[in-house]
Amino acid sequence: MPEVIKPLTDLTPGSKGTIREIRLPSTSRPRLMEMGLLVGTPLELIRFAPLSDPIEVKVRGYHLTLRRHEADQIFVAVEDNN
Repeated sequence: MPEVIKPLTDLTPGSKGTIREIRLPSTSRPRLMEMGLLVGTPLELIRFAPLSDPIEVKVRGYHLTLRRHEADQIFVAVEDNN
């Protein structure tokens, strides 16, 4: 079965996956890399704040919040929950 890749904002709370692509401008990438958001890194979507901004994710044991416009540009291979 082919890998299902979605923007981080399309996941539901509790969903897990692995980062496959980050399409943010080069000016935004270093900050995300410092927080541990790298291609190949597993993560879990914890919750959306009111109005869906920001978004809380768990990465490398840390809870991080991302702005929706950033999360829209992070593409994740979703784990199959079966």
